[in-house]
Amino acid sequence: MTPIYMDHHATTPVAPEVVQAMLPYFTMEFGNPASSTHSFGQRAAQDVERAREVVAGILGARAREVLFTSGATESNNLALRGVAEEALERRGSAHLVTCAIEHKSILDTVEDLQRRGVAVTILPTDEHGFVAPEAVKQALRSDTCLVSIQMANSEIGTVQAVATIGKLCGEAHVPLHTDAVQALGRIPVDVQRLGVRLLSLSAHKVYGPKGVGALYCHRRVRLREQMTGGRQERGRRSGTLNVPGIIGLASALQRAAADREPEMIRQAALRDALWVGIRERIPDVMRNGASDGLPNNLNVSFRHVEGEALLMAVKKFALSSGSACTSDQPQGSYVIRALGRSREDAHSSIRFGLGCGNTLQHVEQLVEDLAAAVKRLRALAPVEPPLPATATPAPVRR
Repeated sequence: MTPIYMDHHATTPVAPEVVQAMLPYFTMEFGNPASSTHSFGQRAAQDVERAREVVAGILGARAREVLFTSGATESNNLALRGVAEEALERRGSAHLVTCAIEHKSILDTVEDLQRRGVAVTILPTDEHGFVAPEAVKQALRSDTCLVSIQMANSEIGTVQAVATIGKLCGEAHVPLHTDAVQALGRIPVDVQRLGVRLLSLSAHKVYGPKGVGALYCHRRVRLREQMTGGRQERGRRSGTLNVPGIIGLASALQRAAADREPEMIRQAALRDALWVGIRERIPDVMRNGASDGLPNNLNVSFRHVEGEALLMAVKKFALSSGSACTSDQPQGSYVIRALGRSREDAHSSIRFGLGCGNTLQHVEQLVEDLAAAVKRLRALAPVEPPLPATATPAPVRR
């Protein structure tokens, strides 16, 4: 039996209409956009530019400010390395500000930049995953070249006050980058309203293909290219463009923009029903993250249960214990630990990522399966009996 998929933060199935939009570019429209001397290349170049305009329109940006990449990891690297290396050469010093629960493609990149001489400030969060805008402001220095704060966390769904942080960064004339991979298609994303100067996105989180993404880069941001060779993307990102993927990215974003509001209302209702069901049926559970986070996200620690064992016990559902990039961490989720949770809580956490194909019947069945599995696993575990339900309420931030 195929499991019911509830891991939509890791990836999403490609929507049928997105597949249909891409298919001609694998066969009939196979031209290289860089080969503009013949009709095959010219048509490909024109279609890429139309896709760029679609992406820019959805983001509230100019078309020339959208750079196509292989995905969000490359976009994040290009943003951080590109700005920091440019600042190092121009000023002789560079300082980056980020936070402790960023995606590993941010945290590992700043760690590498630190070894190369870039100063780094990693801000903590509160117990619900919020970064205080005032803490960002206080971290700024005369040589701060970039602030990078994610828009929404992929594990706990907490949505940061990016617009407030963007205003503070703008007043200090420091560009703000945000990883909007999990936010796009789920909550409003507009680069002008947010005040960001760089923004990373990926197609495969919004029912598009894997291996393609984009970086919005404001026209005034100085960015050092990281891949050299063909001078594509106005010299900021060399390499043959993935035309089918780019068409798929634009199609997926159009679909997401059209469906976002009603679908997210529906998924938020499913999320709330799932949390109520878990809280009522299973004692000693704790919600991780804020209650008004991503509409499709729920992260719960099932105390006195090993998360991986629970995943294996609930065989009818495809779930995860956290980010796909950190599934082998012996200490448990670094995001959960950054909230001040114990190692046990980090190891007992499960992420539920709802999507377009999920229904209330799925949620009800999942609650039943979780309740039975947790009861069975706790009976087998050499720990004290579980306490009465002590679900920690999460704040609502507006």
